[in-house]
Amino acid sequence: MEILGGIFAIAGSVFLFLAALGLIRMPDMYDRMQAGTKATTLGTMLFLIGLAMAEPQWVGKSALLILFVIFSNPLSSHALARAAYHAGISLGERAACDELAGACEDEEETA
Repeated sequence: MEILGGIFAIAGSVFLFLAALGLIRMPDMYDRMQAGTKATTLGTMLFLIGLAMAEPQWVGKSALLILFVIFSNPLSSHALARAAYHAGISLGERAACDELAGACEDEEETA
């Protein structure tokens, strides 16, 4: 069980590393936030599952932490992105659609 827990912990660490890489590589703030949120949510969950498998006395604490991460990470990311949008931080140059403003390039091309 400890070996399987180690595999989960390593997989979680890989996702956390990919989140950090996404923060560096993505072109604008909204893409960075998306990469950071999705990968850190999955990475943290995998790491905590691995911890619970390796140390059975931590199962309850890990489960509570996983629930907290599942609810708080996406909600806080959404709130930050919405606040950034209303503060006027622009989308990247390659963004195809601004649904909040109601302006999509696909709709303009077909009209």
